[in-house]
Amino acid sequence: MSLQTLFEDATITIAYDHLNEWLYADWHGNQNLTSVQGGAGEILRLLVQQRCSKVLNDNTRVTSMWSEAAEWGGKEWFPAMMGAGLRYFAWVYSPNIYSRLSTDLTLQFTSGNAIVSTFDDIETAKAWLTHM
Repeated sequence: MSLQTLFEDATITIAYDHLNEWLYADWHGNQNLTSVQGGAGEILRLLVQQRCSKVLNDNTRVTSMWSEAAEWGGKEWFPAMMGAGLRYFAWVYSPNIYSRLSTDLTLQFTSGNAIVSTFDDIETAKAWLTHM
């Protein structure tokens, strides 16, 4: 990946991959409603700014449950992302079982035209996103 960091705070680093033309969101540490909404808002802003349609969303380093953000993510954030041009979203699970459950819960609330796939490792996610 040829990454240019566009945003960084205590819970997320968002970069643009110039080679693959997608956003790479690297979430880290404990997450909660506030951190998820803040980071997700930045992803949305940068999706529009970079005019891209793909996101590699990496939860590998997430260490907590964040289910209080699941309904918001599925019902508000994903529709906003699709409205901004999102077409493909590769979501890499955290090894933390509670974070994984939060991801699955978010996807249960999600509908729309974007294609979202979950993965257990970053390399498989990258390969899928590259072929989409």
